[in-house]
Amino acid sequence: MSAGETPNEHDIEEPARGLSRRGLLGLLGAGAAGIAAGGAGGFGIAAATGASATSHAGSGTQYPFNGEHQAGIVTPAQDRIHFATFDVREGTTREDLAELLQDWSYASSRLVQGLDVSASGAVGGSPLAPPDDTGEALGLPPSALTITFGFGPTLFVDGDGVDRFGLASKQPAKLTQLPRFSGDALDSALSGGDLCIQACADDPQVAVHAIRNLTRIGFGRVILRWSQLGFGRTSSTSTSQATPRNLFGFKDGTANVKAEETSATTEHVWVAPGDGADWLAGGSYLVARRIRMMIESWDRVRLEEQEQIIGRDKRAGAPLSGGEEFAEPDFAAESSTTFGQPAIDANSHVALAHPTKNAGARLLRRGYNFVDGNDELGRLNAGLFFLSYQRDPEQFIRVQQSLSTDLLNEYIKHTGSGIWAIPPGAREGGYVGETLFG
Repeated sequence: MSAGETPNEHDIEEPARGLSRRGLLGLLGAGAAGIAAGGAGGFGIAAATGASATSHAGSGTQYPFNGEHQAGIVTPAQDRIHFATFDVREGTTREDLAELLQDWSYASSRLVQGLDVSASGAVGGSPLAPPDDTGEALGLPPSALTITFGFGPTLFVDGDGVDRFGLASKQPAKLTQLPRFSGDALDSALSGGDLCIQACADDPQVAVHAIRNLTRIGFGRVILRWSQLGFGRTSSTSTSQATPRNLFGFKDGTANVKAEETSATTEHVWVAPGDGADWLAGGSYLVARRIRMMIESWDRVRLEEQEQIIGRDKRAGAPLSGGEEFAEPDFAAESSTTFGQPAIDANSHVALAHPTKNAGARLLRRGYNFVDGNDELGRLNAGLFFLSYQRDPEQFIRVQQSLSTDLLNEYIKHTGSGIWAIPPGAREGGYVGETLFG
């Protein structure tokens, strides 16, 4: 993945700036001390940015880092994810934080092109010092890598009410900790974070490589709080993608907002000028929920009951009211087998999550399956790493509160949670978060 081994070397755009001295020292410090210190969580992976994807022979799909919006939101969902959250270390200043975001943006603009994090890279520096890049992605193509950054509520005012970086006045009024929902069993070690980075790619090693090296760059300024690997996307964000299945075997995200629905993304995904916090215009809000699935219990449920719980046919994904997968559910339709009963149970997942039951609220979902080994009883520690982007967090809150009577709740448990403001994309020559610090 080094510049010297990239087959389309002359097509690669070299970012204008390099890593700061702190960023370079971070690479050296992380190389000596390791990135594991403080890591608490489960490690157990074209229109999206206002610019089109490009594909080069031998190098795979490539999305630009700069653009009106950050990539990795309406970008066609890749197959793998490595998601990580960070807390800013004590003693870090506002200037340090802005410099970190510049370093991360510089490195990310190289990584999405299939380059190492710096010009010296994995093999171009001194043999007497740790390499700038860890090297496990040498020779791999960009693999549609996107890197998306977010700011949590505690970046603006920490848990003790302290405005560490002079940003309290810029905190969006809508960026607050999520309320407690029915059935929450949240683990604080898998929740929250001052900052988040979402790395999505079609190759898990490329996604892990990105998070690993961005963590090294942040050494001394941030500490890894928790992270999550995911596979097998559970939502489609483009009409060109088939609807995938979750670990319960059902098609997931059939009614998801798609990138091609520009009016829907404008209405439901992108923060608009006048929504409050002008620096966030062109960005979004991200909610992450780590949802443990009771796999073994679900696998003993009769097929007809599974379909009743979800509200869809398991084979085709069609609503139980009839039609094909993308047919609009008819909640007034009667069951053909049970006289006088609705075809779609009023407490099914489909019924409760539908926009008509939530004042029209829609979410753009980018969920992934995960399997993090097993628990002490021999049950799979598996489930859904749910990610949703929305113009207003109230969209998610409304839907999640509606799901309090969901028949599915017997088989799932929410164990991790977080919310972040996702700033707009970086301009050419700028960095993600520049609008906040400008």
